Amino acid sequence: MKTKNPIVLIVLFSLGWAFMYADRNILSPVMSIIQTDWGLNKGELGLISTVFFIAYAFMQIPAGFLADRFGRLKVLVIGYILFGIGTILSGFAPSLMIFLLVRIITGLGEGMYYGPQYAISSSTISKKYRGISSALINSGMAIGISLGFIASSYFTFTLKKDWQFSFFFFGILTIIVAALIAFFIKDDYKPIKNSQAVSKNQRISIKALFSKNHIITYILIFCSLYGFFSMITWLPYYLQTERGIEGSKTGIISSLVPWAAIPGAILFGYLSDRIKNKKGIVICLALLGTACQFIVPYTENFSLMIAGLVIYGLIGKLALDPVLIAYIADNTHPSMYSRAYSIFNFAGMTSSIFAPYITGYLADITGHIEIGFYLSGVLLLIGGIAFLFTESPLKKTMNTTNDPTHPFQHSDKIAHS
Repeated sequence: MKTKNPIVLIVLFSLGWAFMYADRNILSPVMSIIQTDWGLNKGELGLISTVFFIAYAFMQIPAGFLADRFGRLKVLVIGYILFGIGTILSGFAPSLMIFLLVRIITGLGEGMYYGPQYAISSSTISKKYRGISSALINSGMAIGISLGFIASSYFTFTLKKDWQFSFFFFGILTIIVAALIAFFIKDDYKPIKNSQAVSKNQRISIKALFSKNHIITYILIFCSLYGFFSMITWLPYYLQTERGIEGSKTGIISSLVPWAAIPGAILFGYLSDRIKNKKGIVICLALLGTACQFIVPYTENFSLMIAGLVIYGLIGKLALDPVLIAYIADNTHPSMYSRAYSIFNFAGMTSSIFAPYITGYLADITGHIEIGFYLSGVLLLIGGIAFLFTESPLKKTMNTTNDPTHPFQHSDKIAHS
């Protein structure tokens, strides 16, 4: 029953992202309840997300190397099952300390998904459709965010369930998704068996994956994800405490961002497949995202705030991601995809370690969460400016034909020798 059919890959990998992002966001609508139950301040609330993302980011690079050594699909499925178990255990945690420990386990499991998943999809799906396929897979993130927001709000505020119920519900479904991926997805990549070949390949790959284009892309994804996770983590709480919106409605309002992201990601993914030089698209998205990061907290007009959230969804992180994923592939040899995407995601997810806690810490100091949103806008602007200094992948390839460390100089035989 295993298949490399791109539609099957897109559907199942998108479903994988949906449950990962649902798990991350079922917490946001009930943060005020958890704060009351366990007597936490805003910094401690932010710490819940921070420890998860420390574990998630920590696992990125090891997952890429493990995938190349033992098999992409095997590493992905094992991690996804661990993630599901961690989600279920989160619902049993009796205190903050136990909850933090379980969230670390969950983060380690989720950290084994990104690199192997995009390595499989980038190797299997034609380059002609790389941007649009990544956008469709990424749409699972948007669905998951919305699903997490709405389900958590509905279970807790409408059905009057304990906040832990959402973790049990999504944890069981997560393990089912892991089984579906293991049963249906086929990956022809042959793991490296010879230790000498591994050592040689890793030396080449590490140098090649830190070119000028790679480094600047890592900086931009850091800046982009910092604002995204700051907003996603704190938006429901912000709407409840500083905008006076009922808890049952904050999940729906917050979900406007991911739902708007789906058509935006598909549009810009489609454009990136047809435009060789992606620099203009990337810089435009970064500047528009910066503007939205300022508009949402600054305006006192409710309608304008909603418009800012919708536009941010259309052109924000989830729209920028497929363009940058395609850009990384354009600058990287296929034999290095797992490691390239792992380093790329590590750079981005490092920001998620700091964003929730720093936003909460600044809110404790100033009494307002808005300052954290403004900081996010400044960082995204810096990332957009940095991307001005990237070079065309085609030009870079032409200018480095004699460079043995350049990623396009190696054949797939290196990875399989």
